[in-house]
Amino acid sequence: MMENILILGGAGFIGSSLALNLKQQYSDAHIICLDNLRRRGSELNLPRFKAANIEFIHGDIRSESDLDPAILSVDTIIDCSAEPSVLAGFSSPQYVLQTNLVGTINILELARKLSARLLFLSTSRVYPIEPIKQLKLMEAETRFQLASEQPYPGISPQGISEDFPLTGARSLYGATKLASELLIEEYRHAYGLKAIINRCGVITGPWQMGKVDQGVFTFWMAAHYFKKSLRYIGYGGTGKQVRDLLHVNDLFNLVQYQLEHFDQLDGDVLNVGGGLAVSLSLLETTQICADITGHQIPIEGVLAEREGDVPLFITDARKIQEKTGWKPAYSAQQTLLEIYQWIQQHESLLAGIL
Repeated sequence: MMENILILGGAGFIGSSLALNLKQQYSDAHIICLDNLRRRGSELNLPRFKAANIEFIHGDIRSESDLDPAILSVDTIIDCSAEPSVLAGFSSPQYVLQTNLVGTINILELARKLSARLLFLSTSRVYPIEPIKQLKLMEAETRFQLASEQPYPGISPQGISEDFPLTGARSLYGATKLASELLIEEYRHAYGLKAIINRCGVITGPWQMGKVDQGVFTFWMAAHYFKKSLRYIGYGGTGKQVRDLLHVNDLFNLVQYQLEHFDQLDGDVLNVGGGLAVSLSLLETTQICADITGHQIPIEGVLAEREGDVPLFITDARKIQEKTGWKPAYSAQQTLLEIYQWIQQHESLLAGIL
């Protein structure tokens, strides 16, 4: 069913997790992971690939020559490659544009030449910032909550759905991913490309090299584990801003279903996330991390908001749940506990990275 699979961004957190899980499920599959190893910690996955008999290629999607169809003769391409930081778009726009937009063009050309199907991991950041900041919120004891009446379609107490308006600025990162979605649709129309687009929210779990701007839940747990200080940035400095989260194994379960039912979902653009039931504020995350680690750490409240930030984002993933029957199995607490156990097990390896 799945014989030759290329995972781009394959040594990153999501790419490596998908590769190792796929190899475990389909031992006869030939899986190739291509990555430029730019993100610190991605090199730790290379021994894991070797042990699992997964091929690794050091390459860069910005370089057309690195995506040679004669070498990468595959049936399926899973694109996990991206510069995923919103903040990076404000400091190094060239890398964001070259990776997330030019890279997509090179990937689409590879898929066209191979007649390969494409599973593209997009982002919830395609939804514009200002409309999200204008949503009506209620302030509860530990978090912000969505009010029942809202100024836009595609928004409910369950979160933001695929029908939310797309007009407005969304960060260079979000813009490059939305542009990639549009290019994919054009390749579907012009060349018969088979493709599925997943607009992913916060994906997390063990082996994520979390930073403040990407991988916040791993970053938060690591700060508690290693007794570092943190900051609640913006929105009163109280830590009530909210995100939903999805364990990377839950994402894999969905990806497996999509690969096995590709024709049924071909052309779909789908929100993927933990939803309201698997969401946390930073304040709630702090309490869970403190309970798990037994460590209380200093956290400073900062009133100034960070550029490109929003006070709340919850993924309404009911569309994909209704189409596939998939739903998250991991709770937020389970996911944070697994991250803690992973850090504990590999403390000496991770101390200089996290």
